Amino acid sequence: MAKSEITNHIRRLRFDNGEMTQQQLADKAGVTRQTIIAIEAGKYAPSLPLAFKIARTFGLHIEDVFQYEDESA
Repeated sequence: MAKSEITNHIRRLRFDNGEMTQQQLADKAGVTRQTIIAIEAGKYAPSLPLAFKIARTFGLHIEDVFQYEDESA
């Protein structure tokens, strides 16, 4: 069975943007800090609208924040 995975650069982006805290990002994205923790750790894949909100918080395109790896491709 093919495995797919979504990875991200959120932790690095937070650091590069004035050492933004997880709580600050959560507040800007309208989610809980626990949600940001889970996304950063790769334990939770964000919804498409949430992924766009997070990317726009950093002024980036969604592909600059999240990567989709599909081993079957």
